[in-house]
Amino acid sequence: MTTGYDNPNAARPARRTFLKAAGAAAAVSLTVGFEWFGTGRRALAATAPAAEFAPNAFLRITPDGIVTVVAKHVEMGQGAYTGIATIVAEELDADWSSVRVESAPADAKRYSNLAFGTMQGTGGSSAMANSWQQLREAGGKARAMLVSAAAARWKVPAGELTTQDGFVTHAKSGKQASYGALVEQAATLPVPAQVTLKQPSEFRLIGHVIPRVDASAKTNGTAQFTLDVAFPGMLVALLQRPPRFGATVKSFDATAAKAVPGVVSVVQVPRGVAVVATGFWPAKQGRDALKVEWDDSHAERRSSDAIMREYRQLAGQPGTSARKDGDANAAIAGAARKLSASYEFPYLAHAPMEPLDAVVKLTADSCEIWAGDQFQTVDQGNAAQVAGLKPEQVKIHTLYAGGSFGRRANVWSDYVVEAVSIAKALGANGKPVKLQWTREDDITGGLYRPMVFHKLDAGLTADGKLVGWRHRIVGQSILAGTPFEPVMVKNGIDATSVEGAANLPYAVPNVSVELTTVKGGVPVLWWRVVGSSHTAYAVEAFIDEAAHAAGKDPYLFRRDLLAKEPRMRAVLELAAEKAGWDPAKPLPKGRGRGIAVAEAFKSFVAQVAEVSVGADGKVKVERVVCAVDCGIAINPDIVAAQMEGGIGFGLGAVMHGAITLKDGQVEQRNFDSYQVLRIAEMPKVEVHIVPSAEAPTGVGEPGVAPVGPAVANAIFAATGKRHYALPFDSADAAKA
Repeated sequence: MTTGYDNPNAARPARRTFLKAAGAAAAVSLTVGFEWFGTGRRALAATAPAAEFAPNAFLRITPDGIVTVVAKHVEMGQGAYTGIATIVAEELDADWSSVRVESAPADAKRYSNLAFGTMQGTGGSSAMANSWQQLREAGGKARAMLVSAAAARWKVPAGELTTQDGFVTHAKSGKQASYGALVEQAATLPVPAQVTLKQPSEFRLIGHVIPRVDASAKTNGTAQFTLDVAFPGMLVALLQRPPRFGATVKSFDATAAKAVPGVVSVVQVPRGVAVVATGFWPAKQGRDALKVEWDDSHAERRSSDAIMREYRQLAGQPGTSARKDGDANAAIAGAARKLSASYEFPYLAHAPMEPLDAVVKLTADSCEIWAGDQFQTVDQGNAAQVAGLKPEQVKIHTLYAGGSFGRRANVWSDYVVEAVSIAKALGANGKPVKLQWTREDDITGGLYRPMVFHKLDAGLTADGKLVGWRHRIVGQSILAGTPFEPVMVKNGIDATSVEGAANLPYAVPNVSVELTTVKGGVPVLWWRVVGSSHTAYAVEAFIDEAAHAAGKDPYLFRRDLLAKEPRMRAVLELAAEKAGWDPAKPLPKGRGRGIAVAEAFKSFVAQVAEVSVGADGKVKVERVVCAVDCGIAINPDIVAAQMEGGIGFGLGAVMHGAITLKDGQVEQRNFDSYQVLRIAEMPKVEVHIVPSAEAPTGVGEPGVAPVGPAVANAIFAATGKRHYALPFDSADAAKA
């Protein structure tokens, strides 16, 4: 079966295999963006310099033919810059080698994420999905204006002109002009009200593997992350935060800290005490010498075990109904075969490779921020509030971010607010200050994926038909107390807590999904693939148990229950086909194969995992075959990379990931105790993309969801043991 795209697995060494082995040009420019709903605006008054033409700055073309695309989404490794540029360049018929990308300023009126309403930001695997139509029209209308300019210059009908690789051509006369040569005339034309966009069969860039626009800069070291920002005289600040969530500063002694050479100030801010120095090392030494007494009267003092015990008890009682089809309780009670299982999920840190950081220049009437910013509108507003400014007085420079997985996108703007608070405490004197989180700050800093408990019960008929399904979920809400709560919490149901569970895809006549939301002192946040990071595991591990209880093949059992879910069934079938799944040919002793499928952010992903068990009982994940339906794959190589990255991210979490509390304090501090997937543990991955003409859907997160249960099911196939408590290497994880 072909994908209809360039094969991302062909002629391309695996990134991790490779690593294992190796270790403004012109004064006049034309900006041709467009109001999303506005039309008919004249590109530029004849007397105005072309650089000022900006009906909506999504792209600009300079006389030298360089096309600059303005990206409203942050690039944090997910390929957003390349995807955005590809959409524009496709409809523009630009020469890809002439395309450049720069980040958009913080301006929600022009750069809002259409999936977020009036807010500018990146998240929810929405960058391509929300930009698709908007940027296609931006590129298409720009192309139409350039064609009109050429038609007017040559006095020929526009319909006789063609475009390709940054040139307009009139075949009859043999005339040709570069886009750059047409800039001045195109700038005087009105923006067309409508434009005919390409059919997928006409795509020259979309659907093909083309070089990433950020690859060169990240290879040669010129890409600028916040860690790279340096100004003359810049100060570096480290913040001492409380050891327990909810604690506050009672008093502090900065005598020893101030004695450290290079330390220039020690200031108290709302979230702790900051040591400010001429560089990172003196700031760290100063913080190490700082003595702080904390007020723990309102702090979280429980241990993880105590919290989970409470969750187990609550799961024994009915929760708030998120879905009710038929009578699941009666169906299970009357079933010939009953099945029950519980699953425990720990808190998880995001642990991006680049810890949180921000650089701030604050004066009495302005604030500039440099950061790998994910929520520009929110961060702009919160920074303004702290600084006593208006949002429009806050300028954000969005830089590359060294990962996030949701951590940089939070409504409290914690790291930005900390940086601005420190700059304010220093007198708002315009001196640049870099707030740097250390790895330890990141691991212990909260805003984790919530701890969650799942209890599932099912009933089967004597001939193995699934007739009843009851699913109870207990955990904290990531939306409570946020601006998202009024929109995404309805009738007591946090939509993110039950996604992947309330929309159970399998055809079961009697289904009950219930949620019990608890309050807790540990701050929580979305984490890559959000609710499906735990619901997919619970659902797919339990459906696997149901298949074995019914005496049926796990793949065929799922497939039969997905008759009304054609796209999900298609990825399941493709993954099984490519993995060589054959119920009649089991793997040899010591090896196992497992399968799982999930929907997340309107994309469908199925994965087949193969594991081996050594003589010492250690399990190794050998291979993961992944099938994905994400609508039109803008760049198959980036889709494959995101699936690979998601598999590695999810695999590390289920194998090792856990944030645990003892007397309210986080026990993990760095990668030695909060282990992520090691490169030697990364399995071979194959990615197969389902051909589609549907609009693009998310790829940054969905690959995470199925890998945990697929591997768990493979381990069961090899060893006969199930994993009910994560991570796999926890003491009580495996049960026969």
